[in-house]
This record gives sequence, structure tokens and C-alpha cells, in this order.
Amino acid sequence: MPKIWTIVDKEWAEVFKNRLVLFTITLMPILFTALPLIMIAIGGAQTDLGGDATDIPPQFLEMCGDLTGTACFTLMMVNQFLLLFMMLPLMIPITIAAYSIVGEKTTRCLEPLLATPITTAELLIGKSLAALIPGVLATWLSFGIFAVIAYMLVQSPELLRRILDPMWITAVVFVGPLLGLAGINVTLMVSSRVSDPRVAEQVSMMLILPLLAIFFAQIAGVLLVNAQVMQLAAVILLAIDAGLVSLGVRVFQRETILTKWK
Repeated sequence: MPKIWTIVDKEWAEVFKNRLVLFTITLMPILFTALPLIMIAIGGAQTDLGGDATDIPPQFLEMCGDLTGTACFTLMMVNQFLLLFMMLPLMIPITIAAYSIVGEKTTRCLEPLLATPITTAELLIGKSLAALIPGVLATWLSFGIFAVIAYMLVQSPELLRRILDPMWITAVVFVGPLLGLAGINVTLMVSSRVSDPRVAEQVSMMLILPLLAIFFAQIAGVLLVNAQVMQLAAVILLAIDAGLVSLGVRVFQRETILTKWK
């Protein structure tokens, strides 16, 4: 563990000098926190306004229960944007991890590191934690701020309970970090094979496409994300992460990087 945390400290000292990383860590959480709060403010977050529920997909009406049309519409719109909190622990670590290998190679810092008596597993775990921790902390902090402000804005206890559904706690606490870990491992593998951090980041960002597909499917009323979907996603991602970690250690060729990577 001391070797791993040494890698983490070194990574943070380097990556936080990058303006793109700082931009992603600060601006994206602010934006993703503001969007659902804006929807709550627009909807009024009140159950005594009545409202027409004809524009709400039938499958979503089942989740609204006794909420009025206005409150149900507010809940539906807020739920669309809560998916963004699952993207944060994926987007931020990918930005950090993309520079983890390639950036050190271009600055001539990778060769001395690879020559140290540290195992490949320790090296990759250290780099993974260095990328994952800022993304997860930023996500949890953003969601906590959202929950506090939503508590102050929402006048209906029933609507507040449904907005802060345990499903979203599962998504933010478990599914998001598991997505981030998968993205980091893919990014590190890609980063070890390319010579430009932008290429590594662009290739790894393709992992966001499934989340975007779910996001737009929810908006269109084609898909409804519920607790069962989140639980299944957590189990699948846990298995995928275990496989990616093992694969990453195997494909990371220290000798090739030291001798042949130009």
C-alpha cells in the first residue's frame, strides 16, 4: 500500500497542473448539479397546482403514484438529469487517466517510474485510484449539494421522497464509481498503446455512449430506469471491472513501453 499511495500522490501532483483536468473537475459537477435543480425550480415542486399528465409516458405514471400532474412531470424531468450524476465518475477519471501514461511518456517521466521495483499491478492500482478518487468525491459532493438544495426547494414530502429515491443513492454510491473504474481501466490500456493523450481520451469517451443512449431513451419514454435496472447494472459492472483489471495487468507491457514506444 505505501507504494500505491506514493503513485497516487505523484499522479495528483502532476495531473492537477493540467487546466483541462481542473476544468472538468470543477465545471462539470456544477453544471450537472444545477440542471436538475433548475427543473425543480421550473416545475414549482408543488403538488397543489394540479396539472395535466397527458404528456407523461404511461410507464412513468406508475412511479408517480398519487402525485398530481405537475409534481409527476417535475419528478420525470428531474429523473432524466439525475442520470448525469452517473456520468461524472466516468468523465472526470477518464480525463485524468488519459494523461496518466501518455503524459508521463511525453514528459520523459514514465521511464524512471517503470524502472523502479514496483509491480505492474501496484502501478496500475495506484494510477486507477488517483483517477477514480477525485471523480467519485466530486460526484458525491455534487449529489449531496443537490439533495440539500432539493430538500429546501421541494414543498411536498412525497415528491421529495421520490426525487431522493434509494435507487439514485445506489446509482451515485455504487454504479457510478463502478462505471468510472471500468472507464479508467480501458483508458489505461488505450493510453499504453497510443502516443497522444487526446486519442486515449477520445477512444475512452466512447464508454459514455451507452449512458447517453439511456439518457435519451428515458427522455423519449422508451426506457424507464428503476431500482432493478440499477441493481443489475451494479452486478454486471462489478464482473466487468474484475475482468478489466486482470486484463489491464496482462496487456500492460513495461518492456515494450521502455524500449519501443516512441
